[in-house]
Amino acid sequence: MTAGSVEPDADMSAPLERPIVRVGAPTEQRNPLSADLDLMSTRDVLTVINEADRRVPAAVAAVLDEIAATVDLAVAALRGGHRVHYFGAGTSGRLGVLDAAELAPTFNSPRHWFCSHLAGGPDAMWRAVEDAEDDDRGGAADAAGCVHAGDLVVGLAASGRTPYVLGALAASRAKGASTVLLCANPEAEAARSVDVFIGVDTGPEVVTGSTRMKAGTAQKLVLNTFSTAVMVRLGRVYSNLMIDMVATNAKLRGRMISILVEATGCSEEISRRALNEAGGDLKTALVSLVSGAEVAAARAALARSADQVRGALALLAS
Repeated sequence: MTAGSVEPDADMSAPLERPIVRVGAPTEQRNPLSADLDLMSTRDVLTVINEADRRVPAAVAAVLDEIAATVDLAVAALRGGHRVHYFGAGTSGRLGVLDAAELAPTFNSPRHWFCSHLAGGPDAMWRAVEDAEDDDRGGAADAAGCVHAGDLVVGLAASGRTPYVLGALAASRAKGASTVLLCANPEAEAARSVDVFIGVDTGPEVVTGSTRMKAGTAQKLVLNTFSTAVMVRLGRVYSNLMIDMVATNAKLRGRMISILVEATGCSEEISRRALNEAGGDLKTALVSLVSGAEVAAARAALARSADQVRGALALLAS
């Protein structure tokens, strides 16, 4: 069959019937400030987008209590040997994949701690997968196959109504997991069926319905805030320094030395020597330099304090 040809028995008079849903979320409303967007100069288009983006941090600030509750749920889950899951579709799902992927190299967190699930599977990271987000059974099946009691499941859906995400949340709840919904629709009906609801009020998009814009930016900010706070609460930050990072390249190896210099006040030479004696283990070198203890004692103190730097320092000081 050649391109453009038509099957002899094809019924071209009947259009393909597919489900239609009209979404009433704020992200689908018209933004009066951008009504003449296609008539504006390039500079004015950029100004309108930039001014709209300024609303996002304030909208995120309004839901910090809900984010804090989610952080506490995640810390409890991870300390209990469980996992955090992200379920999303489209831009929302891709942001979940991005957040989970960046935690291991930044904080040396076990890769199984944060698991991301994208409607349509891995291919949907690079291209749209038709109707994947409308598959509530697919979301439920994905959750049923990996979520366990004690886990935390975060649903990511700009509208707050994505069937794939809601299916995953319902199945996760049935398995005994805690559930959170993050969306850009403060009035989402699903708010009543999750443990924590994070409805960020970003309002209508500059391009109507394009939730890769303000709604996506808000989700990125919330995920950054949430996962970073989780790592801080789990002791993977000392002061404001990354002490659990994985040195996978020359820049990061240099950063490890810089962290030791900043945290201890020691010279670069002393910091480099301590890191070498610790076998490249930044935490051990840090505890050794701050406490004045030998590397072996620093390593033992970390082991006794669940790998917490401040706990190890307290043990060595007592």
